[in-house]
Amino acid sequence: MIVTSKAALATLAGAVLVLGGCSNGSEPKKTDQADQDFTQAADQSTCLADATAVAKPWPDGFPADWPFPDQTTLYNLEDRGSSGTIATAVTTLPFKDVLAYLNGDVVDAGYKVESGETEEHDAEAEWEGNGYRGRWAIRESSACPGETVIQILSAQE
Repeated sequence: MIVTSKAALATLAGAVLVLGGCSNGSEPKKTDQADQDFTQAADQSTCLADATAVAKPWPDGFPADWPFPDQTTLYNLEDRGSSGTIATAVTTLPFKDVLAYLNGDVVDAGYKVESGETEEHDAEAEWEGNGYRGRWAIRESSACPGETVIQILSAQE
């Protein structure tokens, strides 16, 4: 369970992005809707070989300097208005390497992890930095063996 003391982050995460089984349990109807919203944010079955990169510059709701690991294609950006922007990417890097990247290189780029949870095949964390805040989630791809799906929710502070 992830609990945050910042009301804006709780609203943002609760409204847009909650992974199955990782909710605060206090508002089940919103959690169900957030799960549906997150699942519909992008086609998570896209394999790297079929992914077409989103052209830069990225929209204002997503940090222009957000670092992605090598071998990664950002293939979908979805503007959710005041809730933020959801970015979906896929990589051939193993889950454990992507997790290390998000907890290392992304933090070094100024995006501090505030709280998080890691399970065997997925992980998520709340983050803030460089004028943005949000949540990232990664999971082993069920459709593309050996690939990892990365999703990032961001909103300007």
